[in-house]
Amino acid sequence: METILSVNHLNVTYVNKSRRVMAVRDVSLSINKGDSLGIVGESGSGKSTLAMALLRLHPKGTEITGEAMFEGKNLLTISEKEMNELRWVKLAVVFQKAMNALSPVHRIRQQIEDIYRVHYPKASSAEIRERAMELLKLVNLPPRVYNLYPHEMSGGMLQRVAIAISLLHHPQLLIFDEATTALDVVTQGQILREIVEMEKTLSTTRIMITHDMSVVATTCNKVAVMYAGELMEYGMVTDVLTHPHHPYTQGLQRSFPSLKGDNRKLESIPGFLPDLSKPCQGCVFAPRCPHATERCFSQKPPMFKTGESGGAACWLCEGEENGK
Repeated sequence: METILSVNHLNVTYVNKSRRVMAVRDVSLSINKGDSLGIVGESGSGKSTLAMALLRLHPKGTEITGEAMFEGKNLLTISEKEMNELRWVKLAVVFQKAMNALSPVHRIRQQIEDIYRVHYPKASSAEIRERAMELLKLVNLPPRVYNLYPHEMSGGMLQRVAIAISLLHHPQLLIFDEATTALDVVTQGQILREIVEMEKTLSTTRIMITHDMSVVATTCNKVAVMYAGELMEYGMVTDVLTHPHHPYTQGLQRSFPSLKGDNRKLESIPGFLPDLSKPCQGCVFAPRCPHATERCFSQKPPMFKTGESGGAACWLCEGEENGK
């Protein structure tokens, strides 16, 4: 399959006057055209930082190294002009809490027109309205929304508007950054179903950033598990979520309730995230891992192959890769 995005040894470091925080460390992954990749992990694991690095939306002073190849271009090193030509046209993002992304004093119509004309300044209002009507229908919103103010709509409607705006220019890669987290369960379910149906119509490739394992299980075909800025495990959703190899992935599963099968007690992962301003010699998860050995604290594990298309950064998988 055609690879649409290839990330190699990506590092993101936030720098202030007193310290350097290594928020993303040596992450490598690839996404094929038509994939839906879910990036999961607890708060502070580097999920959103990774996405913002791909879009070059970090604050000034942030250090980003590595490679993120998209259409033959490294998103991390191309000029700001080139990035502006790609961003929102071929690469788009839907942020959490869309109500904060929309102007409260302008109608949706005016906001969509202004956004559309950033890349197509000569577009007519009729042309923009026609495109907007297509997208509002796609996200299950009535035409009247086009002339409403944000305060006249619910949170779910605003989130749908944000999704419609992100699709204005037919992006090839769409990133959802906790886009449904602030919504109630019923509305979240409706929007997630609409996203899946929408992808069938538009052939869009998606990255879904979330801490909710059920979102990944129901809407993605691939998953990447992150912890403390590092990639712990990746692979097909059907493989990783049914037979997780990394202890961290196993811990996430035990902390999430299942609606099927036997009832079981939920278990939290003991301990806390490490201080990301300090270098880690061994496995970053070792202090919280129930299977950790001396080797885990002194040597960082590579990404061992698990199955046909997956991988896990854990010494427990060394024997599996070698067929033992």
